[in-house]
Amino acid sequence: MALRPPVQPMLAQAVETIPPPGVLRDPAYEQKFDGHRMLVFTPTGPGGRVLLQTRRGALVQDRFPDLVAAAQQLPDGLVLDGEALVWDPEAGALSFEGLQRRAAARARTAPALAARLPAYYVAFDILQADGTELLTLPYRERRRRLEVLFSARALTAPWSLCPMTTDVVKAREWLESWTDVSGVEGLVVKGMSQRYLPNYRGWSKIRRRDTTEAVIGAITGTLTRPQLLILGRRDHTGRLRAVGRTVPLRPEQSRQVAEQLTAAEPGHPWEGVRFAASWGSRDVLDATLVRPDSVAEISVDRSIDRGGVYRHPLRFQRLRLDVEVVDVPAFGQGPAAAAG
Repeated sequence: MALRPPVQPMLAQAVETIPPPGVLRDPAYEQKFDGHRMLVFTPTGPGGRVLLQTRRGALVQDRFPDLVAAAQQLPDGLVLDGEALVWDPEAGALSFEGLQRRAAARARTAPALAARLPAYYVAFDILQADGTELLTLPYRERRRRLEVLFSARALTAPWSLCPMTTDVVKAREWLESWTDVSGVEGLVVKGMSQRYLPNYRGWSKIRRRDTTEAVIGAITGTLTRPQLLILGRRDHTGRLRAVGRTVPLRPEQSRQVAEQLTAAEPGHPWEGVRFAASWGSRDVLDATLVRPDSVAEISVDRSIDRGGVYRHPLRFQRLRLDVEVVDVPAFGQGPAAAAG
């Protein structure tokens, strides 16, 4: 039977590094894009319509009329798995914030928004062709059919084939250099012989991480036992702007940080500010302001919004007692190299 939404996509588990040779048989490496997971369904018969499904099963084709229109390039009875991205012409770069706006658009405003922030689709798997389900085929065969589809149909924007290699040296090069490109945040590792297993974490994902600095402006917990850090950087006017929060500190990290914390004095730049528990969340942290004179070295990934805020929790590495607040990278500089 032909696949119909909702189809639960196959998932990836996060790992720190590219698995060493021998851990995974016949590995393949794909570039990981910072977008929204999306399945594309083309009609299986007369009167059908193009459907776009999110990772959680919601149908959002009314929010992406440009992708629906472009699906005329695709054959009937097709199901693709991939990432939706959005290009911001003003910034000249891919925009996750723009993608969020597109994903939240209402049907009546979606066409105008699509004209300003066009969507693109990076396909990395094919789950059905000509109405025939392909889930039990090994990845190498599904990839071959996906490549044939792009070649035979001469597919052009907004459709793009996800770059893939079986060369681990090239994959490492991608992780180091391609992640400097806006919208590319790491790698996904798959087995060439793997079947497509819905809702199963059978792939691995590696995000590039960099080391940088930020100012400790607030904490959760207490001054003697901080639980996590809320970090900031100064903008061009000198104002301290929040850039993110860390994951919970380990006990030894908490003791190390507590030795340097001082309660905030009146006039702290974050007085009255409420901090979200996570990027895009409405939950608020119970934060305690501290004097913003300590610098933390942190490990960060490449998921950062246009304004300079990290979307994923940061990892505290150590205090930088040798670095002054004025030496910390400015707000909006992203994962700049560590100072000193």
